[in-house]
Amino acid sequence: MYSLEQLKIDLNSLTDGITELRFVLDDEYFEAIDAPEIRHGKLSVELTIERKSSLFELTFVTEGTVTVPCDICLEDMDQSIETENKLVARFGEEYSEDDDLVTVSKDEGILDVSWFIYEFIALDIPIKHVHAPGKCNRDMVKALEEHSANRSGAEDSEESIDPRWSGLLKLKDIKD
Repeated sequence: MYSLEQLKIDLNSLTDGITELRFVLDDEYFEAIDAPEIRHGKLSVELTIERKSSLFELTFVTEGTVTVPCDICLEDMDQSIETENKLVARFGEEYSEDDDLVTVSKDEGILDVSWFIYEFIALDIPIKHVHAPGKCNRDMVKALEEHSANRSGAEDSEESIDPRWSGLLKLKDIKD
């Protein structure tokens, strides 16, 4: 079981200057955070935290691969991830998130970055993810083509115009 505790940063313990942390994320990480869309992957995250008094600039550099379903054949495929994201944290009265600014309670001082990392990974996945040409499951592609052909054939037979509307087409022809 992956321990998310290592992804909870104690901001109070950081000294002024730069702190560097490294994390390795795998399937257990995605299971531990109950990731809705990604279940498998192997990634490395380099987190650089620059403290300037009570302001913290966090830079996440994430590289690796995740497994997502192909939009065409639904088989699993590897999607490479290579992203750099920034986040700013500060101390305040209570925890809040506003765009790229996170306010952490000064008393607690803990910033949990586990979900931020997941969001950065998910945002780097293209909307459409498909295998390289020729790599999709051939049986599934064949079935998809058959169903697509059946559907387009049904539309062609429905293209005959309902007689109730044919009168409107005559009006359109007159106007043109």
